[in-house]
Amino acid sequence: MTVAAKRPRKRIGRAARRALIEAAASELFAARGYRGASIEEIARRSGVTPPVVYDHFESKLDLYRQLLERHFAELREVWRRHFTGGDPPRERVARSFDAWFAYVEEHPFAGRVLFRDASADPEVAAVHAAVAASSRNAILPLFAAEPGAAELTGSAEGEGLEMAWVVLRGVLQGLAIWWTDNPDVPRERVVSTAMNALWLGFERVQRGESWS
Repeated sequence: MTVAAKRPRKRIGRAARRALIEAAASELFAARGYRGASIEEIARRSGVTPPVVYDHFESKLDLYRQLLERHFAELREVWRRHFTGGDPPRERVARSFDAWFAYVEEHPFAGRVLFRDASADPEVAAVHAAVAASSRNAILPLFAAEPGAAELTGSAEGEGLEMAWVVLRGVLQGLAIWWTDNPDVPRERVVSTAMNALWLGFERVQRGESWS
């Protein structure tokens, strides 16, 4: 028997094993969608058995929900890290957009799952909608505090703020979905398109212009 054969298999901790499961599930959900990703395949790619997956997550839907929550939370952190500060708004917005799309580029789950309609399965769609709404409510105060937010929609709270968020979300997430299907386009071009669509109008509103 060789020395290598005598060595016991190295055991990994619970947190590391969970991370492996989440990474495998993220890849499979992104590649095959919710229905196409089985617990058996997630377990196989993670190097564990299905009962081990269920030891960490109650069900496939629970795993899916927790992945949604994690990725939305990480994107909120991108906004908090790059959008705040004392730099001119133009620089902060461009920096935030670039970091946001960098995250999408690094995490296929975002462009292929996070922003796409999950309505084919009502139960999955309901979970997706609830997690997205919770994330929206958590990030809206950050944008409400931005100078010029009230001028953009007539109110920095309530429906005015939500409409501004819908516009921002629609452009960024729409571009992210498109970019996922057209990965050869450089990130700089995607960021530039987002800035042209969103920043130029907001900049004019900040100067006192408005459409009526």
